[in-house]
Amino acid sequence: MDRVDSLPNEPFRGRIPQRVVRVTSIVFTVVSVVLFVLVWRTDLQRPDASSWLPVALVLGICTVIFLMAGLSLDLRRGHRETAKVLETREREFHQMADNIEEIFWTIDAESKKTLYVNQAYETITGRSCRSLMVNPYSYEELIHPDDRVLVLAKLDEATQTGQFHERFRIVLPRGELRWVSVHGFPVRDGEGRIGRLVGTAQDVTAQKQAEEQVASHLALAESAWAESEALRKATLALTQDLRMDFVLDALLQSLTELLSCECARIWLLEGDTRLFVAREKLCHENPRKSPNYPLTLDATDIPFLQRILGSQKSVLLADTKQEADWQTFKSHTHLRSWLCVPLVASQHTLGLLSVGHAEPDSFTREDLRRAQLLATPAAAAIQNSRLYECASIYGSELEKRINDLHEAKHSLEQSEESRKVSEDKFQRVFHSNPVAFSITTANEGRFLDVNAAFECRYGYSRSELIGHTVHELKMWEDPRDCSLMLAQLQKGGPVRSVITRLRTKSGHIKLTAYSADHIQFDGHRCILAVSEDVPSCEPQLSN
Repeated sequence: MDRVDSLPNEPFRGRIPQRVVRVTSIVFTVVSVVLFVLVWRTDLQRPDASSWLPVALVLGICTVIFLMAGLSLDLRRGHRETAKVLETREREFHQMADNIEEIFWTIDAESKKTLYVNQAYETITGRSCRSLMVNPYSYEELIHPDDRVLVLAKLDEATQTGQFHERFRIVLPRGELRWVSVHGFPVRDGEGRIGRLVGTAQDVTAQKQAEEQVASHLALAESAWAESEALRKATLALTQDLRMDFVLDALLQSLTELLSCECARIWLLEGDTRLFVAREKLCHENPRKSPNYPLTLDATDIPFLQRILGSQKSVLLADTKQEADWQTFKSHTHLRSWLCVPLVASQHTLGLLSVGHAEPDSFTREDLRRAQLLATPAAAAIQNSRLYECASIYGSELEKRINDLHEAKHSLEQSEESRKVSEDKFQRVFHSNPVAFSITTANEGRFLDVNAAFECRYGYSRSELIGHTVHELKMWEDPRDCSLMLAQLQKGGPVRSVITRLRTKSGHIKLTAYSADHIQFDGHRCILAVSEDVPSCEPQLSN
């Protein structure tokens, strides 16, 4: 296996045993002193001294040489043992480094030259260790160009601080990108200076991709939650008040909050093709209303608009210049992007939601989907508002008729002495009224009397009704409606203009505005009921 360099061995510093050092020093010192004294004090011309002095000098020198030879042998033996330990430790280190997945690296702190990397360098970077032997600085070329300046600056700082912890991209020879997490630590000399930096580099590409995927999913979840919350608020605003003005104002506000646009309009349909702008918001136009307000048009004059109404399908025009018939769409020719969603309830088109922008490609499929989600509760709210207006009109009329009946009842109660006259009057009002009247017992619902209008409306003759209960004749399509009406009457309050369904003798179901109240009839507590058709209502809106 190729490497940048073997781990540098520290120079051997044998440690001489303290006892040998002391003995050798003492002997050498004593011998030197003795020889010096003898030479100094002895006269070399004396015959008794000339014979033993050289012998003593030789013995001293031999002793020193002997001691130094022993010390040298000890030093060599220690050196061999130390070298063997270092060799064993280096082998163990290489075995460990070659079997880990992370790159283990060492660089010179001053020159930034690579001193060592393990085999994992080839696995992670796709480059050989030999390439670092040729150029010890080639690791800089691995770093992605966008990250290189910052990473190298951090590496310079690490030579002072001793700490290096960075995550960055590297580029493999084939152009593949990988993320690595690199951690470095200092190696200091005896004086505390940083001589080398050692550390690891781990491939964290899979972890980075997982983090990005989690972040992407989190962003999608937050976007979906925000969209859901906006639609929830829009739906709530559309149902707070059934009045048409309130519904349209709330719808326009929700539309402009959900989609960024320069022009937002709510179109309502009159007849089959006639459209008029019920509400609009123009960001860059004079808000002052023109004499031709509101804007109206006939869809038959605009082919692509006619197709929207006919197919009930949404349309997204990324660039209106590519739509051949766009120039026929008055007051919209300045828009380059346009999005339109039909308002459909019960398979009937009620109108359109449209938004526009002066720049092309301003809306996406995601914007179209949001507008479609808003159109569903919007169409239901508009339909409910129309029904509410219809019911309000007929409710007022029924209320007026009920008030007339109450006035008649009050007159009867006030003239007890002339009960018969009053009764005759009631009978005349009862039987001659064009509205269907009936009198039933409060407990059983048994018919006591009906007028001609009631016979005509439900197809029963008077004889077929008197003495029978509404339950026997199964006149209520939903018996729960009858139970609710009786429960309200038992509370002491009258029933006013309740919309229900009643069955005729032939089985035909009639949508009925039903009103009722308690009366006294022939000494019994009874129920006087008024039932009348609820005609279909399609309010006509003028241009």
